[in-house]
Amino acid sequence: MSTTAKKEGNQAKEAAGQAAGHAQDALSKTGEALSHAASATGQAISQGATAAGQAIGHTAESATSAVGSGMQSLAGTVRDSGPQSGMLGSATRTVADTLDSAGRYVEDKNLSGMMSDISGLITRNPMPAVLLALGVGFLVGRALTSSRS
Repeated sequence: MSTTAKKEGNQAKEAAGQAAGHAQDALSKTGEALSHAASATGQAISQGATAAGQAIGHTAESATSAVGSGMQSLAGTVRDSGPQSGMLGSATRTVADTLDSAGRYVEDKNLSGMMSDISGLITRNPMPAVLLALGVGFLVGRALTSSRS
């Protein structure tokens, strides 16, 4: 092989090595850019999901408060329009008082407070909670099978 051919071969090897190095650098930069884009997209999705969750939670809290207020209003209506004396008057007052106190509880506690209370109740009384859940599940199952017939 002549020295010119060797020289050209070496130059070709160097050029190929430089091209490979440039390609590797370009791939590395592209990978980094994709990684940054994926990270930014993930953060944007996470922030959007958090904002949506907070909006839904706020809406649920507002709706629960409105239900409590409605229950108190219904209690006033029952109290005003029901009989005032005798046995029916006593029953009317009891129903109105129960609706009023339940409405105040729902309005004050909202959804998160009620869930916390239920959680505490289940923790303090696990067996009755399990039995109640089984009973409710049985009744729902019976209702669903009887509605299919």
